[in-house]
Amino acid sequence: MVWDVTERNMAEQALRDSEARYKRITAELTDYQYTVRIENGTAVETRQSPACIAVTGYEAEEFYANSELWLLMIVPEDRDMVIQRLDQVLQGKDVPPIEHRIIRKDGVLRWVSDTIILFKDVNAQLLSYEGVIKDITERKEAEDSLRRANRALKTLSAGNLALVRATDENVLLQTITDIIVQKGGYDLAAVCYAQNDPEKSIIPIAWSGKEEHSCSNLHFSWDDNETGQLPVARAIRTAKTQICRDIAAEEAYAPWKESSLSEGYASHIALPLSDNKHTFGTLSIYSSQKETFDTEEVSLLEELTNDLAYGIMNLRTRAEHERHETLLRQSLEQSVQTIAATLEARDPYTAGHQRRVAELSTAIAREMGLAEERIQGIHFAAIIHDLGKIHIPAEILSKPSRLSDIEYLLIQTHPQEGYNILKEVKFPWPIADIILQHHERLDGSGYPQGLSGDQILLESKIISVADMVEAMSSHRPYRPGMGIELTLDEIRKSRGIEYDANVVDACLSLFLEKGFNFSNSI
Repeated sequence: MVWDVTERNMAEQALRDSEARYKRITAELTDYQYTVRIENGTAVETRQSPACIAVTGYEAEEFYANSELWLLMIVPEDRDMVIQRLDQVLQGKDVPPIEHRIIRKDGVLRWVSDTIILFKDVNAQLLSYEGVIKDITERKEAEDSLRRANRALKTLSAGNLALVRATDENVLLQTITDIIVQKGGYDLAAVCYAQNDPEKSIIPIAWSGKEEHSCSNLHFSWDDNETGQLPVARAIRTAKTQICRDIAAEEAYAPWKESSLSEGYASHIALPLSDNKHTFGTLSIYSSQKETFDTEEVSLLEELTNDLAYGIMNLRTRAEHERHETLLRQSLEQSVQTIAATLEARDPYTAGHQRRVAELSTAIAREMGLAEERIQGIHFAAIIHDLGKIHIPAEILSKPSRLSDIEYLLIQTHPQEGYNILKEVKFPWPIADIILQHHERLDGSGYPQGLSGDQILLESKIISVADMVEAMSSHRPYRPGMGIELTLDEIRKSRGIEYDANVVDACLSLFLEKGFNFSNSI
């Protein structure tokens, strides 16, 4: 018994020492940290770091005065999840970090992550737990923006394939609206044509969405009067994209607001279909979420609409087929460039890295005599080969010192994350697989799958060499660039070991015999 009391006293002293360290460490941190002391499986005391005001808007004293404040600030839809996790903690179970939403004191909604560490006595009884709540709103918004852009990219890619295969206008329009709903995940899509009758009617031609919703029963006008102020009418009159991000608050929707809201639509975008001379219709897309259609998403949907308009006119005229195919390819490249720019905006130290890798990869592929169609696929894969880094915290990507082992392991997840983002996108080439394998090595020492030899795609072997050459020769926040001569010596040493011999030979030939240099504008 004396021994048990002694152990208990030692554990309690250790807890007091831990709390003292906690106060010293957390006084200057911005993350919201807290400690909860437990007795008999019940929380009896909670202490917050001063930084709680930065995350929640509430001061520590306000939490002391209201023991339920921590729960009340959680968005109601997330409370059950948080409470269930807390029950597990009180049972002494280790729990993974959790992400949920809170309402700050100023009424602003924020996303936070909550990481908990348990402290137990020698008998495995819970003494306390410490948590760190971090504001992750910026990361969540970036992820949401990427999801929206990826959604639009999938829609655009599938739409472009439909345009290439199209032989009938009405079938094309139905296919496009189906793709927007089924591939893009939007709630309703409709193509409407403007009529030049006295009423300036707008006629729905094709639509896809809720089965019970029949667009054929709707009657609109694009005339500039009281009933012609919907986004679809304004898009026809102005030939510019019109967006309504909150139908419930839009006065112009008054005549149709009740029916739109009853169908579950919260936002709407109308994109003009034009033939360079006049606007002949619109592509309308509805979402059940407010504040949809951010800049990147709108840009991709505008590309889809421009391609659709061109496809319609192409089917009507049956002319300029070669130019049509080129336009679709350019549109796809612009879409990929948009996604690449999203990543580069988060990591200024490697801005342009993907484009330089793409430049060298395509040059190596041509030096090796690959077909132009295959080279195009290598270019697209290289321009977004680091897309998976969107899931890596920006502070790790731009860290001015060497990465820790854990941080490096996190960096190594980016090929798999890039594959996960793009695996459902229908490209003419195996883009997702090329990205997944671009850090594999010939001898099996790479990641994430440890592939070797012929298991690795040639496209990935080419990008891996170009990636290494660009990375080693360029400045990074944690080291200066090696310069091209030392970099070429390094790949020469790894020829046939880590890197494909033919790829290395082509790369060396480009720099040493052909005078290759990275473009200054990239």
